[in-house]
Amino acid sequence: MTDPRPKRPARPTSQPGKKPGPKAGGRPGPKAAGKGRGAPDTHTPTTQRLFFALPVPADVTPALVAAQGKLRGNWRSVPADQMHVTLAYLPAVPHDWVDDLKKLGTRLFTDAAPLDLKLRGTGYFPNEGSPRVWFVKVEAEGLNELAAALRAEIQALGLSTDDLPFKAHVTLARKKGPAPRVPPILFPEHWTAGSAGLHRSILRKTGPIHETVSTFRLRGTPATPAPATEPAPDEAIQETP
Repeated sequence: MTDPRPKRPARPTSQPGKKPGPKAGGRPGPKAAGKGRGAPDTHTPTTQRLFFALPVPADVTPALVAAQGKLRGNWRSVPADQMHVTLAYLPAVPHDWVDDLKKLGTRLFTDAAPLDLKLRGTGYFPNEGSPRVWFVKVEAEGLNELAAALRAEIQALGLSTDDLPFKAHVTLARKKGPAPRVPPILFPEHWTAGSAGLHRSILRKTGPIHETVSTFRLRGTPATPAPATEPAPDEAIQETP
């Protein structure tokens, strides 16, 4: 009798001492097809949408929820408990690869140090014409490097991430029809991110719903800043009267 269960895609072959490339011996992913996060749906019943992200803590979200109150028209606000900073988005992951991603997350985030995240100003995507997304920018030392390392590890498994350049942000709302823009808003809020998560995104008519698949602690040691050096005597700053 033929086994009706879907077979796991063949793992990429690798040379000794060299990790396989993102498409070596594996299935063609959305990135290979040139499809990004805003591209036509590539999800099938045998795959799921997953993403790695840093959560926005409950003591930071009230300021963001207050800003959402300025929205008018056909904007759909993101619920406070689903606000996050996406590190990597995987649009089509076979179900039996989830354990591999959990192991990857445990290995990578255990060595990563907690990050001091700061909110900045709001923006739109796309910025020109009629935007679809309203977001607030996020900054942190080491954040870009962490996202790059994570995406490289995912692609080394033979899985695809979206093909958009990484720009740290928190999505505040998505537009579903004609709606005016909100003037720019600056946020002073900041927090220390000590954990990350792997989440499943399920599309609904009312918007995506996120389910937590696994969580990871950032247990690495923060880099020690280089000590300040005393200026040479002839370069010392003169005190002004």
